[in-house]
Amino acid sequence: MDESSVRAVGWARSLPMNTGPKAARDWAREHLETLEWTRDTPQTVHDVLLTVSELVTNAHVHAHSTARLVLTWDGQCLHVAVHDDDTTLPTPREPSHDRPGGRGMFLVDALADDWEARSCPTGKSVTACFRPPEAAGDAH
Repeated sequence: MDESSVRAVGWARSLPMNTGPKAARDWAREHLETLEWTRDTPQTVHDVLLTVSELVTNAHVHAHSTARLVLTWDGQCLHVAVHDDDTTLPTPREPSHDRPGGRGMFLVDALADDWEARSCPTGKSVTACFRPPEAAGDAH
């Protein structure tokens, strides 16, 4: 591959977490400011921050482990990934009035443009993707 055909695009930020969802949301909000989404599209920022909160909460509650939050901007999509120590993959389920909780992945599925969960040797990674507001149209 020719050097002139390779170029760096975007950025990645990683936050090892042993604190809760509030610290993750605050940290994510700081990095969203570099995309100017906080000024231009506050609803998308709200969706991203709620997704961060749900994914980090799931890691603490269901995986009983600390989590690592990674935000990656590749110029086309903001990837919000949370890694934890449990290999059990999450699945969205319909909310029920009969049981508390269980709405996290249902919310992520509704808020994100796309999401996926993958097993890895040391646990799993759950990634939600958000396209820029102008590219996503009226998806949110």
